[in-house]
Amino acid sequence: MKSLRDIPVGSSATVVKIHGEGALKKRIMDMGIIKGTTILVRKVAPLGDPVEVTVRGYELSLRKQDADILEMAE
Repeated sequence: MKSLRDIPVGSSATVVKIHGEGALKKRIMDMGIIKGTTILVRKVAPLGDPVEVTVRGYELSLRKQDADILEMAE
């Protein structure tokens, strides 16, 4: 499984599946990240946390644990 954290800076990928349950999964979906959404990885902090992405025309910062539940396809 390739997660969002595995996508290199400057690349786009599409969400294949959202793993996880409960409040975390709901919060991710409330941010507009659902199956089929294309995400552009803009920046990664020096220590890898957080990851800054563009989703549906807006910028969003995600923690590593949030990025890890997103299964991606390039």
